[in-house]
Amino acid sequence: MYQSFPRTPPYDHGLLDVGDGNRIYWDVSGNPQGKPVLCVHGGPGAGGRRGGPNTSFDFDVYRVIRYDQRNTGESLPHASDPAVSLEHNTTEHLIADMERLREHLGIERWMLFGGSWGSTLILAYAERYPERVSEIVIVSVFTGRQEDIDWLYRGVGRLLPGPWEAFRDALPAADRDGDLLAAYDRLLNGPDEAARMKAARDWCTWEDAVVAHEALGNPHVYSDRPDDALLAFVRICAHYFARGAWLEDGQLLRDAHRLAGIPGVIVQGRLDLGCPLKGPWELAKAWPDAELKVIDDSGHTGSPAMGQAVLEAIARFAKNER
Repeated sequence: MYQSFPRTPPYDHGLLDVGDGNRIYWDVSGNPQGKPVLCVHGGPGAGGRRGGPNTSFDFDVYRVIRYDQRNTGESLPHASDPAVSLEHNTTEHLIADMERLREHLGIERWMLFGGSWGSTLILAYAERYPERVSEIVIVSVFTGRQEDIDWLYRGVGRLLPGPWEAFRDALPAADRDGDLLAAYDRLLNGPDEAARMKAARDWCTWEDAVVAHEALGNPHVYSDRPDDALLAFVRICAHYFARGAWLEDGQLLRDAHRLAGIPGVIVQGRLDLGCPLKGPWELAKAWPDAELKVIDDSGHTGSPAMGQAVLEAIARFAKNER
């Protein structure tokens, strides 16, 4: 097991009004005068889970900012309530929320850290505001292209035909040959509470199947959450992925040249079925200041070797100017 650092409770926290009736939860831990780093959670809609007693960040060195994206975690209102509209929850809104949080905390430039959907949002933000980003560490990269979405919710079913057919056949018969994500989105926003909850569980059963082979990671990472968090997570996921995550197809790779001058580390598991190596490989080629570290024994949910690689990347950037 790799060496990590003890986590300390936040010394500051709050709810930031970001408009449209939304308030996002944030907290800050570590050294108030330390190097600022924003932890960007995945999902979308997973919430910034607070984790165990240890962390990859040296709290004597880093000022660690965590937050919950719109309508998830401790942010308000919460997407588990079917009356809460997701109209004002798009990638553009999330980019603006990050920038508003930076301004609220009085930070000139910050390091960005995150994985999966968190990597997508980090890239979108950094390409919009490269002058505000000092370094980037991203894990299990998802580049947000339509081919990435199609692979995760259809293509990888070639390797997992039974679980994928269950994911498809959980839908009404009329929807099984069409846009599965749009059909799930409709169910998750429908009037039937039992149908919404069943759709959320069926979705997470599929997500768990994609990582079930990862003996060194967490094979139940998606379904292992309370009902309200599970429903919010899946409702937001379907909301985003049924709409191409509000990204022009391929834009994050197309605009990766805007990351020039920002040092980065991309940590990717070779066994990641949901986010195959092709995406981060292409990103590393388009982003000249990034190093790609491929972890042979890791999938999407990590391994001790992946944890060590993340720890080393974070420690490397701790020495850079704040």
